[in-house]
Amino acid sequence: MIAIAFASSNRDIVDEHFGAASAFAILELDETTARLREVAEFIDTAMDGHEGKLDAKISLLDGCAAVYACAIGGSAVQRLLAKGVQPVKVDEGTKIDALVKQLQAELAAGPTGWLAKAAKPKAGSSDRFAAMADEGWEE
Repeated sequence: MIAIAFASSNRDIVDEHFGAASAFAILELDETTARLREVAEFIDTAMDGHEGKLDAKISLLDGCAAVYACAIGGSAVQRLLAKGVQPVKVDEGTKIDALVKQLQAELAAGPTGWLAKAAKPKAGSSDRFAAMADEGWEE
């Protein structure tokens, strides 16, 4: 499962700027299923230029492969990429369901770019046991 965040005030469409987002909907998805993992809401969303307000938002995205928003400032883009989160800008009003369907189609067809990296099994995952078995390891 891959976690994707969406800057959304209503969990239906992407309608917010990353830095001023009042809420994020975080979904977990694979080729065939998607489920809402979490909705996080923020109280102070004024776009006042203070970098500190980004800390909570960026921290919230731990484990997310990407975040979709209507706009994302340069500073936030740099910090997200450093954390391994791909920022994705989409038109305001883009339906989250449509984005999920696109991601699922790409996963099923063989992902490319950032999605391929996110879909790759993490080192130390249970796939290492399959690799050990292939190499003839036994207890």
